[in-house]
Amino acid sequence: MYYDDLPIWGFLGKVDKERKNDPSEYKYYLFKHLHFTIFYNKDRVIEISAQSDLNNVVDLTEDKEVNVEFMYSVKWKETDITFEKRMDKYSQSSSLPHHLEIHWFSIINSCVTVLLLTGFLATILMRVLKNDFVKYAHDEESAEDQEETGWKYIHGDVFRYPKYKSLLAAAVGSGTQLFTLTIFIFVLALVGVFYPYNRGALFTALVVIYALTAGIAGYTAASFFCQLEGTNWVRNLLLTGALFCGPLFLTFCFLNTVAITYSATAALPFGTIVVIFLIWALVTTPLLVLGGIAGKNSKAEFQAPVRTTKYPREIPQLPWYRKTLPQMAMAGFLPFSAIYIELYYIFASVWGHRIYTIYSILFIVFIILLIVTAFITVALTYFQLAAEDHEWWWRSFLCGGSTGLFIYGYCLYYYYARSDMSGFMQTSFFFGYMACVCYGFFLMLGSIGFRASLFFVRHIYRSIKCE
Repeated sequence: MYYDDLPIWGFLGKVDKERKNDPSEYKYYLFKHLHFTIFYNKDRVIEISAQSDLNNVVDLTEDKEVNVEFMYSVKWKETDITFEKRMDKYSQSSSLPHHLEIHWFSIINSCVTVLLLTGFLATILMRVLKNDFVKYAHDEESAEDQEETGWKYIHGDVFRYPKYKSLLAAAVGSGTQLFTLTIFIFVLALVGVFYPYNRGALFTALVVIYALTAGIAGYTAASFFCQLEGTNWVRNLLLTGALFCGPLFLTFCFLNTVAITYSATAALPFGTIVVIFLIWALVTTPLLVLGGIAGKNSKAEFQAPVRTTKYPREIPQLPWYRKTLPQMAMAGFLPFSAIYIELYYIFASVWGHRIYTIYSILFIVFIILLIVTAFITVALTYFQLAAEDHEWWWRSFLCGGSTGLFIYGYCLYYYYARSDMSGFMQTSFFFGYMACVCYGFFLMLGSIGFRASLFFVRHIYRSIKCE
């Protein structure tokens, strides 16, 4: 519960398991009486705690209707603590020495992973590319009719526009918007706009900033789609607008219906839904359209350093581990391993009753995640091109975004191993909303991976002469 913006938690009842091995023999009790102790300083509430009366219980073991009369009592106590310091208690709980040690250990672990990975990849790529450049330069000077191999061999196909380019442009646009949204939220959190306990402010900021950044999605998607010589940019804009909002809206409708059916307070009231719909209709959609028009008129050219041949080259038969799914598994594992310790604390804060206050550590972990995602995607793109597979566009997006699938896998582990959730409503809320969050991560990290790969591919083909 919340009282004057202060979170309180306690137990509603207890399960008696003593000397009973069979779960069917457990006894279930509900507490009837809650006692609140409130500390105040003049006219301000400073602290509140809730205790359950262990003697005042109702037996709920038998599955039948019971009439319960609930009671509460309040004790007011004066305190010298000032109103400004009333949150210190909650901040200290999440930054206790042993918690901070784990956080810093996880960050140092992630940083070492990043340094080793980036150093390893940079060394390999630089040496391999250097050898490639020397070899290709030497080949040009010597026999002209010599058979080419490797990534230079497919220079006529590497910038051939991908299939479903409208969907790719929409995905890159949505991912860029979600990335901008995340950065804005981090800036506000680091500046101190969000109180750690005030979830309402965080959700409001998410809705408002998402609405205001719709123009970025429209501009990115439309300009990229037009660079790929797409014609129906209006349909592309509609796809961009619906790509993330569509699944989110359907999930929300289903979960809100579940909450209403259970008469739960988690159900959003009708007025709030109308406000969110108006924000979407009057702010998000016009900004998306304006961004799309600006993107279409930007007339940016797709800078391909080499010419594309008329007919696509056949891709050679590749071993199973070079196919899309094994590559996605490889690409998602490293970025996930850099963030999974922090994930536990975030899950405990969102789905449990911990309070998360260390946004600075979270921001460092986020930056590490972006670096690792970009590097691993670039490395896999290089190995794909070296194997003469020129269909790298979608592969780089899927490999970058695969961390989102790993996070959803962690959700399954957290639900069954770490949480005590049960029942249809809790299960559907947990997996429904986490699916939306992981899908957002998939789009955001996918666009990061794709952009890193595009930059890399342009760079290496600009460095060699291709006839």
